Amino acid sequence: MAASKATGPDADPGDAELSVSAQKRSAAGVPALIASMRQVHGQLGAKKAVRTLLHLNQPDGFDCPGCAWPDPHHTSPFEFCENGVKAIAEEATDRRIDVSFFARHSIGELVTMSDYWLGQQGRLTEPMIRRAGDDHYRPISWDDAFTAIGTELRSLSSPNRAVFYTSGRTSNEAAFVYQLLARALGTNNLPDCSNMCHESSGIALGNAIGIGKGTVSLDDVHAAELILVIGQNPGTNHPRMLTALEEAKRRGASIVSINPLHEAGLIGFRNPQRPRGVVGRGTPLADLHLPIRVGADLALFQIINRRLVDDPSGAIDDAFVAASCDGVDELTEHLCSLDVDDLLAATGLDAAVVDELYARIRRADRIVACWAMGLTQHKQAVATIQELANTLLLRGAIGKPGAGLCPVRGHSNVQGDRTMGIYEKPTEEFLDALDREFALVSPRAHGFDTVDAIAAMATGDVDVFVGMGGNFVAAAPDTDVTAAAMERCRLTVQVSTKLNRSHARCGETAIILPCLGRTEIDAGRGIAAGTERRVTVEDSMSAVHATRGRNQPASPMLRSEVDIVCGIAAHAAPDAGIDWAGFADYRTIRAHIASVVPGFEDFERRIDVPGGFVLPNPPRDSRTFVTTTGTARLTVNRFEAIEVPAGRLLLQTIRSHDQYNTTIYGLDDRYRGIHQGRRVLLIAQADLDDHGLRDGDVVDLVGEWHDDVERRAPRFRLVTYDVPRGTCAAYFPETNVLVPLDSVADGSATPTSKSIVIRLERSRG
Repeated sequence: MAASKATGPDADPGDAELSVSAQKRSAAGVPALIASMRQVHGQLGAKKAVRTLLHLNQPDGFDCPGCAWPDPHHTSPFEFCENGVKAIAEEATDRRIDVSFFARHSIGELVTMSDYWLGQQGRLTEPMIRRAGDDHYRPISWDDAFTAIGTELRSLSSPNRAVFYTSGRTSNEAAFVYQLLARALGTNNLPDCSNMCHESSGIALGNAIGIGKGTVSLDDVHAAELILVIGQNPGTNHPRMLTALEEAKRRGASIVSINPLHEAGLIGFRNPQRPRGVVGRGTPLADLHLPIRVGADLALFQIINRRLVDDPSGAIDDAFVAASCDGVDELTEHLCSLDVDDLLAATGLDAAVVDELYARIRRADRIVACWAMGLTQHKQAVATIQELANTLLLRGAIGKPGAGLCPVRGHSNVQGDRTMGIYEKPTEEFLDALDREFALVSPRAHGFDTVDAIAAMATGDVDVFVGMGGNFVAAAPDTDVTAAAMERCRLTVQVSTKLNRSHARCGETAIILPCLGRTEIDAGRGIAAGTERRVTVEDSMSAVHATRGRNQPASPMLRSEVDIVCGIAAHAAPDAGIDWAGFADYRTIRAHIASVVPGFEDFERRIDVPGGFVLPNPPRDSRTFVTTTGTARLTVNRFEAIEVPAGRLLLQTIRSHDQYNTTIYGLDDRYRGIHQGRRVLLIAQADLDDHGLRDGDVVDLVGEWHDDVERRAPRFRLVTYDVPRGTCAAYFPETNVLVPLDSVADGSATPTSKSIVIRLERSRG
């Protein structure tokens, strides 16, 4: 199918037809089936869709690129969700972008197009280059592209003038080779999407329990008595999690939702694989909803923890705390010094609903706490997650069946990429092992994270940006600053499957390297010619398994991520003493991983087992904590309420249901009742009244920060919605322009995309 012709400017096509209906009271069901079928029919047709979907999340098939939720032990033939279908349809689409597309559309024109339009044009099919001074991408051979990139990297005055960014969809094998290339060149400039999403979780959990990962399995979720779902919308962002919540409810679990928005996916679940979900009323999920104010979760859990230490009936697991935790006296003293009334006022919650939450936590022996970016993208994100860890530690709800901490990752291998060494602050142990394996002298100085990388590009301290997947310009904060920083680079390289904003806001010279998708057959090259290769990923719960594409590639010119990295490396680091060509056999990469990364011993054999294997996790496996004290840490955290001046609002950015991160599948948010548009602001009726505005008015969102920069997101339609007074919500990436580059979480430097102070101004015209 030929790519469609551009028809509109930067506003999403259809915004003029935007309509609003009532919020849904359940997720999935027949509407999800209909939406899924529409998506696959429009992108790849019925026959190809059936063949593709029957291999999705199957032991002999490929892992869904749409989220990192783990697969169940007994996989059904239909182990996918609506948004997984959308992700697969986007990748397996029959639409193509060829040379003629770039001849028709200049970069100047692409800049004006919406993110939705860019993503709908189809799969990239061959390497392209935009040379300095040119306004069009033109074809380039793979060899010439690798030579150009290698020459530029070798000519740098310092290896730290290059940045190597990674998306969380990159396989373990590609990530390992990619970080090896960066360190062979002499830099730790390895920012990744974790910096923008779950970095706060990793830092907080590392401090509290000695490992920056969750401590539960899928069986633990099923067996829990109480599940806390905090700052997370599984109905849209992790839909397969709903099946696990349904199973937990079937076994008698209580579920509590803590979120400024009352999301449909936590009100009820209509499982399309069960008769009750198709023709019945489905399964009610959350027994209790706490509509907390944006950014006040730390205050809430300090109230809970104060009540735990005050409880005369013995709410604390004294035996566990005495044997496995330190800091209980300091924490108790701090909690007892707090003004609980002030904390309660900050949450915006009624005392009765907090009482009910405490009663459920007090009664439950097996507690699982799940969260996502609603906790991680605030200034006090690290402290908040540490306080949540305090709650579970005080209750002894870690390291036993049905209990533990569960950060729910988004990208399908974002956790695996970090395990493979994609990190700007690597440990000495990892670098020592890498150096022994490859006879390297890896750099020890910490590199740039995402925010640091943007700042360095903006000041001219970075010449080359290489992006391994993702859409950096759209995903990063402070969009205008990020785009200008990218354009200041001498060379930008994007390894991509589809067109996105980062191809239009690019460097003086820009190269697009089209890669295979997760669904596609990876035919061997070089020494592995004639073989079908498989790669591996790690899910949110530390399970590693193989994934192998089953579809024919979108173009014979596509190459795998591993082959692309090795092609660059052969020209950029030919004298590193590393057999880059030998990595065409992925078994060689896995053998190196097994030698470098703990937990991957006997790697090759263990991925032959359906479902793969689970990496070691001391808190979960044996209630041991690899910290400096050898115990878990109960931390003292100090809550600071976000100051919102009079007449201003606190904005949180959110995803629509037709969206996966910066990929826009469509213009509807079915569960929230938004149709044919994205530029909406969800706002409480009381705030409309205070501002003298009405539902349907069109306003500009203007960010307020301590600098003199005006950050403006124009023409948003106001939609009355049930959100806490003084707060509001709107979709990203459209509102990323409002997130200041230097507004980051303490301790993790994650952008504060969930707490942005804004004012509203009536739009002109």
